[in-house]
Amino acid sequence: MTKRHGYALLSAIVALIVGLSAAIYVGAGADDGSIGTAALGKNGAPHNPAAPASTGVWVGAWSASPAGAEPGTETEGLAGRSVRNVVHTSVGGTSARITLSNLYGRSALTITHASIAVAVTSDSAAANGESMRRLTFGGSTTVVVPAGRQVLSDVVRILVPQGGDVLVTTYSPTASGPVTYHPRARQISYVADGDLTEDTSGAPYTVQTPYWRYLTALDVLSNDAHGTLVAFGDSLTDGITSTLGANHRWPDVLSQRLRTALRSGHDVPRYSVVNEGISGNQVLASGLGRPADNQSGFGRFSRDVLSRTNVRVVVIDLGVNDILRNRRLADPDKVVAGLRTLVGQAHAHGIRVVGATLMPFQGHRGYSAAREEVREEINAEIRSGRVYDTVVDFDKVLRDPYNPRRLSSDYDSGDHLHPSDRGYERMADAIDLTSLKGSPSARL
Repeated sequence: MTKRHGYALLSAIVALIVGLSAAIYVGAGADDGSIGTAALGKNGAPHNPAAPASTGVWVGAWSASPAGAEPGTETEGLAGRSVRNVVHTSVGGTSARITLSNLYGRSALTITHASIAVAVTSDSAAANGESMRRLTFGGSTTVVVPAGRQVLSDVVRILVPQGGDVLVTTYSPTASGPVTYHPRARQISYVADGDLTEDTSGAPYTVQTPYWRYLTALDVLSNDAHGTLVAFGDSLTDGITSTLGANHRWPDVLSQRLRTALRSGHDVPRYSVVNEGISGNQVLASGLGRPADNQSGFGRFSRDVLSRTNVRVVVIDLGVNDILRNRRLADPDKVVAGLRTLVGQAHAHGIRVVGATLMPFQGHRGYSAAREEVREEINAEIRSGRVYDTVVDFDKVLRDPYNPRRLSSDYDSGDHLHPSDRGYERMADAIDLTSLKGSPSARL
């Protein structure tokens, strides 16, 4: 073979590899809910000139699963209004990017202006003026999110605080139909009329809302963490009965425990913590609609866990609603099989899985002796070690020692199903931080 032919062959091989890589990338972006290619410029480089040159690891600082279409927004959406989401970070960073979702929209969502800033104080729409940054998508301030899809912003340089509040604001001038939202935020966010995306005073944001809208993730470039932990579950993870605006959900407390242990010099993993709980969520069954409201854990696991940034471990607390919301008695074998499927998917991506036992609910309106028997059967299989890499026994630490079918009054919010703030703290405390380290089990 001549030298010329050798170079020609080498060039052909390189071209083939590049072509295959591009095909794989485009194919991956074609699934529902996938990240749009507008986030990247030529050769995958961020368009935003503020993109950092600093080092670090990309991790999730905050997330919330899209849970459904907001009632009352079916026609107009939130046209002509600025939506200011308040989110609490689990880790700090030197740069950030966001994910916006139009999963439940029936038409394209046009965002013409978006910003990110650090809040002046907690529970406030006022922004630190020096931190205000305009967000871009593929180098443009305008992005069109097709119905059923999501987009990732360009990277912007901003000092994101650890354990602080960040404001992410979007403005859409046109009607877009149903708003994709997370209804049980346990955090007050804000709305203002007109394009006030870069307002720092917060004064025009007179409308308060208990929802997160459009925004589903905030990632940061961090030197404080080397991976992301995802808390995956139902209302018990969503923190439905925790104090509003106090960040007392068990994933919040777990995040604080990890930070405290690291500052004390303990050998624990350097993970950020993001919350992918949806109130009412089940392992097997989804809600109504297309796409389904409150998509099953089985159906959303890829989007809410496997596709999150740099995930190293997932903590799964799911199954109680399969028992409570099933008109007929739930089959414990099918619920466990569904959980095992989630574990198999996580392992295929190198993600370690910590699984929780199901907590008691005697006294709740859905309780029956037959449903209690199903819960106990599922818990017995979880405790056997044949489902998860390791187990956290939420049932054992929160149940009444004199009546194990009921939550302890010390931890009961009063509805006999959901914990109080103290109960959520007990859940987080029950997790052995060293159990979060390591690789997935080779075999279960």
